[in-house]
Amino acid sequence: MFFKQLATKESTLSYFFGCGSLGKAVAVDVVAGDEQWFIDQAKEAKVTITHVIDTHVHADHYSGGRKLAQLAGAHYCLHESDVDFVKFPFHPLHDNDTIESGNVIIKVLHTPGHTLDSVCLLVTDKRRGEQPWFVITGDTLFVGAIGRPDLAGREQAMAAMLFDSIHSKLLSLPDEVEIFPGHQAGSVCGAGLSGKPSSTIGFEKRFNIGLKVTNKEEFVKLLTSEIPPRPAEMDRMVAANIAA
Repeated sequence: MFFKQLATKESTLSYFFGCGSLGKAVAVDVVAGDEQWFIDQAKEAKVTITHVIDTHVHADHYSGGRKLAQLAGAHYCLHESDVDFVKFPFHPLHDNDTIESGNVIIKVLHTPGHTLDSVCLLVTDKRRGEQPWFVITGDTLFVGAIGRPDLAGREQAMAAMLFDSIHSKLLSLPDEVEIFPGHQAGSVCGAGLSGKPSSTIGFEKRFNIGLKVTNKEEFVKLLTSEIPPRPAEMDRMVAANIAA
């Protein structure tokens, strides 16, 4: 398995990984302007990009996912709940779907709360073992912080949804599973993000303030008490990311 993390605009973290021996690869949360980097990396690794996934419709940056998918002849993927939201066809992802990228297996976890369409991607390398190795958490769970719940305009309900998603889908994973989030320090998609671009489930259980709160009402109160300003040009970015 090969794995690359790309730190890009707006403190966003993008991902490119897959199976070099069988020549398959997946790109996640591509930022507009970075498409050629993925094309070059695929050429260097001698792999074909089969899927380009956005963990949700982004509100803080312009997505390059659909353009990369077109350039690479790959599936562009969003959660199925976006069917009536975006203005173009895409490959819909469902909760518990699996994507095979050679020996790399990706399980889709629907984790609404930051947005209704948010997904996390649980990744297993069959050459290393049958247990999941890491999870790409998008804007659901960060290193040291939790995703903001207010972008849909219903922060109380979304924060409660985020609590359920995290506790049912992520905290049930083994402590040694690594976390790779969609952003690091400097992003407006959460409060208190660490500058470290990865962690583990076990470390976050011990030290992430949001995960120490096990009562849903207290979690909602914590998450809605310190909401950062809305992303600059949020409405324009969302409109561009869903436009035909």
